[in-house]
Amino acid sequence: MTEETRPAESGENEEQDQLRQDIVDLGASSVKTEDGAIHTLTIVGTIEGHQEERSGAKTTKYEHILPFLASLEESDEADGLLILLNTMGGDIEAGLAIAEMIAGMSKPTVSLVLGGGHSIGVPLAVAAKESFIVPSGAMTIHPVRLNGLVIGVSQTFHYFERIQDRICDFVTRNSGISRKDFEHLMLNTGEMAADVGSVIYGKEAVKLGLIDHLGGLSDALACLHRRMREEKERRDRDGRLS
Repeated sequence: MTEETRPAESGENEEQDQLRQDIVDLGASSVKTEDGAIHTLTIVGTIEGHQEERSGAKTTKYEHILPFLASLEESDEADGLLILLNTMGGDIEAGLAIAEMIAGMSKPTVSLVLGGGHSIGVPLAVAAKESFIVPSGAMTIHPVRLNGLVIGVSQTFHYFERIQDRICDFVTRNSGISRKDFEHLMLNTGEMAADVGSVIYGKEAVKLGLIDHLGGLSDALACLHRRMREEKERRDRDGRLS
């Protein structure tokens, strides 16, 4: 009897070990509910791109997140994704890559902005099928910035404009804010003392249509559960029709 239970116990231990490793490496976890398995992904600190951040900095590494999202999309053991955001922004290419992956998922996705979803964190916040922000949550919207050597020629400024167009296109495509309003926030000169742009908070983000709902964790989870049930009903209906 003892020998018969060992394989199951071994499998459970391996699953628990993998879960702990995901939490350490990705800030990700999974829980099974009546409506299906919910995976949680945290996007925190700086979005790290092709170059590593300084030692000791909190980062979200895109080379970890991209395959993780791809595996969730293909997994029969994943039914919904909750994305928790508290990020200061970071690498534009990496942030947009993660945002496009989330936006391209067929499974139910819900995002929740907690402390902040700043800079490239804005596209990440709106990438989910529904988005939430807590009342104290903040979002900074500003023009593109580059570190290091910048060549002061017209081609450089044209390059900046094209990057900003990509960000504006993504945000307006995946949220309810108009391009005119988003660009006004991005280029506002009267909001920040030493910079161009805007900082908006929970209620204002919802009023502008940037974020779908004002709410906390329980609200975001309730929304995700609803979407998971709707998806299950759709699959069952399609199965009966076929």
